[in-house]
Amino acid sequence: MTPISNGQSAIVRTERGLTISGTRITLYDVMDHLAMGRPPQLILNWLPLTEEQLDSALIYIERNRAEVESEYQEILKTAEEVQQYWEERNRERFARIAATLPKVGRETLWEKLQAQKARHAAEL
Repeated sequence: MTPISNGQSAIVRTERGLTISGTRITLYDVMDHLAMGRPPQLILNWLPLTEEQLDSALIYIERNRAEVESEYQEILKTAEEVQQYWEERNRERFARIAATLPKVGRETLWEKLQAQKARHAAEL
């Protein structure tokens, strides 16, 4: 781990990317919350950080906006690719599972499950 000083505390580069020192929380986690429009006080409710750690992360993000934003976009792109890979890989498997008939003696449970799925689909 290489410490990167931002004047108040350390941001370290780990195999996970830029991470808040002493935690497993990356700057990208903080940026996810910022992208959702959450204010700092609400971010503190979602992430186990102190105010000082969050302030340090926000200062680092602001001072190094271009670098952090570039890495963040790469993280988002990689996450999307991974999600698509697994959705494609499991599509056939999920279809096979969905088409499976209930085991003997579980017909009543199966009917309840199908009714619950129908109600859920109607709510969407």
